[in-house]
Amino acid sequence: MAITPAMIKELRERTSAGMSDCKNALVEAEGDLDKAVEVILKKGLVKAASRAGKVAAEGEVATWVSPDGKKGVIVEVNCQTDFVSRGDDFKAFVKNVVDVASKLGKGKDLGAETYPGSDKTVDVIRQEAVGRIGENIVVRRWDVLEASSPNALVHSYVHMGGKLAVLVAAEAPNEAAKSNPDFRAFIENVAMQIAAMSPIVVRKEDVQASAIEKQKEIYFAQLKEEVDAANARITELKAGGHGLSDADLKAELKHAESRKGPPEAMWPKVVDGKVSKWFNEVTLLGQDNVWEQGAGTVDKIRGELGKKLGGEVKILSFVRFGLGEGIEKKVENLADEVAKTIGA
Repeated sequence: MAITPAMIKELRERTSAGMSDCKNALVEAEGDLDKAVEVILKKGLVKAASRAGKVAAEGEVATWVSPDGKKGVIVEVNCQTDFVSRGDDFKAFVKNVVDVASKLGKGKDLGAETYPGSDKTVDVIRQEAVGRIGENIVVRRWDVLEASSPNALVHSYVHMGGKLAVLVAAEAPNEAAKSNPDFRAFIENVAMQIAAMSPIVVRKEDVQASAIEKQKEIYFAQLKEEVDAANARITELKAGGHGLSDADLKAELKHAESRKGPPEAMWPKVVDGKVSKWFNEVTLLGQDNVWEQGAGTVDKIRGELGKKLGGEVKILSFVRFGLGEGIEKKVENLADEVAKTIGA
């Protein structure tokens, strides 16, 4: 598979690795971006990578929640320019698409549904809008969240005028608590937490076993890479020709030995510790809260609120859409640098 400048740019944005390293990783991964991220992590070129590229597309992410708080929908509609995304035609189209989605069940074909005030489908109206406005418009994705239990509700949060949106479903311990201002404030804060910190699941138990194993594999590979790099440096120093004094050579050798990290027999324990820290990063409940400094994790605040309200407060599920996540756009600022890297 041909490695394009856009692919190298996105991998660099996700990992902050060098251009050449990104190109080599993509070649090794045969163009698979996610596998290329793993290659870079395993080689120890970087210690972490974002789960989504910083590549953006224009448009809007919009939400709707029913008056009783039992159902919410979230929709992403993309266009090519910010100018169009701010136009009345585009905004009206997004509003009507959300209205259609609000009446559907999860998994339905949104594009095949009838557009409000018309006998045409959403997709036909979309195509007409493309011809009228003069640039491509795509109803990219949508989802629905429902709160089925009596004391549960869905809350929405939209950030930066539609650049990012969240739906979160939470359950109060009783009917009175559902309308309690502290419970409502907690849900709002949790939605902002999800927007800001991008957790992938609510709790540790929700993380797939395959994802845990892959993360362990990455951490073991990083440890091995550190040892290999340290040994290579030691061999280089012992080979001579470096012009170092005996004292400096001894100091350099000591430093290289220290870079090996813990003995291999301790690696499983070290990796388990890294995985535990990773859980705190990717789980909503494990993250330190962003709205009250020093108050602890989201789970701690949840527990304290439950005691105050007379029972357990539950965060059931969430959906987070960032505008343009993973969409490949035309390379602009780094085009010349990337082209030089791949020999174009």
